[in-house]
Amino acid sequence: MGGENKIPLLGMTLPELKEVASLVGMPPFAARQMADWLYKKKVSSIDEMTNLSVQNRQRLGERYVVGCASPVEEQRSSDGTVKYLFRTRDGKYVETVYIPDGERATLCVSSQVGCRMGCRFCMTGKQGFQGNLAAADILNQLYSLPERDSLTNVVFMGQGEPLDNLEQVLRATEILTDSSGYAWSPRRITVSTVGVRNGLKRFLDESECHLAVSLHNPFPEQRARLMPAENGYGIEEVVALLRRYDFSHQRRLSFEYTMFDGVNDSMVHAKELLRLLRGLDCRVNLIRFHAVPGVALAGTPEEGMVRFRDYLTAHGIFTTIRASRGQDIFAACGLLSTAKQQGVDIKN
Repeated sequence: MGGENKIPLLGMTLPELKEVASLVGMPPFAARQMADWLYKKKVSSIDEMTNLSVQNRQRLGERYVVGCASPVEEQRSSDGTVKYLFRTRDGKYVETVYIPDGERATLCVSSQVGCRMGCRFCMTGKQGFQGNLAAADILNQLYSLPERDSLTNVVFMGQGEPLDNLEQVLRATEILTDSSGYAWSPRRITVSTVGVRNGLKRFLDESECHLAVSLHNPFPEQRARLMPAENGYGIEEVVALLRRYDFSHQRRLSFEYTMFDGVNDSMVHAKELLRLLRGLDCRVNLIRFHAVPGVALAGTPEEGMVRFRDYLTAHGIFTTIRASRGQDIFAACGLLSTAKQQGVDIKN
């Protein structure tokens, strides 16, 4: 990444940049200048911060770097989706997916290397947990993206459980939404979670970004067989907490539901899902399952997904079938993994 022993400025908030300015002997207003160079102009080196004096740039460069790095590999899908491989500052790897769709362009970012949630149907979970990403590594996925100027939305739905790395995810979303950072509306950002006991409440209290909950089965004992996280913080508790918040205005609540043939796609499941979510201002996104090596699950046929969608919609829950993108380059839901780069042995 260059300057591995120096501290990255990328990922710092305005108060932290003020501390940096003080430490190197610059006036406090230099913090806003640095923030502008980082988050508005997106420079790649301190030398490009030309309204700082040469002396101040030299002093800054002795201890700090911008901290950005271009992707080391890319794969392009026949549908226009692009999967990028980024190297983190500590030498690990994460995958990021760019999804163009007409006037919209969404970036699916990663928050961890691997994941410790262990969902049965997810390649990232089979990779195991390799570490949390710092805010600099999370933001670099946007900062150094070749298509960064076309982005309209960001979803924290890549590798990892965002609320298992809450501090760094909150820092990244703060910079994305703060006026001294990217100045995005929080409505352009969605954070996905399986439901992490302490992290979920804190996220709801401290962030205005959209929330997507990975549900996948409304029956707790069946969900636990797919998602071990159910044993730590059950979906009934998650929904009970969500009922304490208002999602009737601009902030959106959605539930992700990957459909498995003969496992969670019956009308019994649809009726239980309706009971679980009744009265919540939310939507349900049905997701096609993409085969994962060593996993004895099959995706629900299209007609079954349509029947499930129509039942929920007819009973008052807005439900969509998410278009599958990038499957031919293993960029679709549940297929991200850097196990090869990390030297991890994927267990069946």
